Amino acid sequence: MNVFVQSPKTKASLAYGCSYRAHPSSPLKRLTFTTLLLLLPQSQNRCYSYRSLSPSLFLSRATKTLHHSLSPHFPNPNFLTGNSFFFPMERFWSGSGINKNKAMVENLQTYGVVRSKKVAEVMEKVDRALFVPDGNAPYYDSPMPIGYNATISAPHMHATCLQLLEDNLQPGMHALDVGSGTGYLTACFALMVGPQGCVVGVEHIPELVSSSIQNIQKSAAAPLLKEGSLAVHVGDGRQGWPEHAPYDAIHVGAAAPEIPQALIDQLKPGGRMVIPVGSIFQDLKVVEKSLDGSVSVRTETSVRYVPLTSRDAQLRNA
Repeated sequence: MNVFVQSPKTKASLAYGCSYRAHPSSPLKRLTFTTLLLLLPQSQNRCYSYRSLSPSLFLSRATKTLHHSLSPHFPNPNFLTGNSFFFPMERFWSGSGINKNKAMVENLQTYGVVRSKKVAEVMEKVDRALFVPDGNAPYYDSPMPIGYNATISAPHMHATCLQLLEDNLQPGMHALDVGSGTGYLTACFALMVGPQGCVVGVEHIPELVSSSIQNIQKSAAAPLLKEGSLAVHVGDGRQGWPEHAPYDAIHVGAAAPEIPQALIDQLKPGGRMVIPVGSIFQDLKVVEKSLDGSVSVRTETSVRYVPLTSRDAQLRNA
């Protein structure tokens, strides 16, 4: 999870409470630790580890370490809240070594983030480069700014959400993508449910909706957009999209202070929702509705996302 601390002279993005999956060859299958991550230019990336520190002590020590400014690719540190970090002592890989979509997916498999054949196939078909703004390394394992104080998630976060929702993205099922951004995950959902299914993306920035449609039209999901089983709409995602409810799968791409009741209501019995919840401290929640309508919620991991808020508040970066 990231917490932002700004000194009078510098800006940096700090991450702590992150969890990650170790390399398959490691005897440690899963580690949880406290870290301070300084996101510097790629030539200067460093990560410092602090264990068992309280948040106040962590931030006190963290502030003293701020001696570098952010890369010019990320002039606003809030862009770096782009959804989640499973970082160990460094990113899974740097952008300089990965220049193919297939290689990106293979790395996700190597690190144990992608575990199913279906998720790997879909991520290979939907080229991330079509959904990342020009000037960015599309296969770099990091969230990236897309304008309007929004981000596209890091590849490992997209993979994590696809894995969590895989059983609810079977052919013929209905899926809702709230805060659909550039349209990447929306396109992946559409390929998973196929032409007999229905996928709806909801985004409250009209310009992002227009550009996401253009992105999808260049991708493997273009036929589904043309046929109508995939659609992206301008709207307040906190209210869902009742027209095609109930949904087998709901993904929310921004952090809500609490789980919106409208989304719970639109979740189908037997369905699953993945949503980040919190403000400074955020957790990725997995919400499941049983066949009798009862709802259970569990925490998957700590994350950092941009807030799920109104269009005006987002544009003000509030």
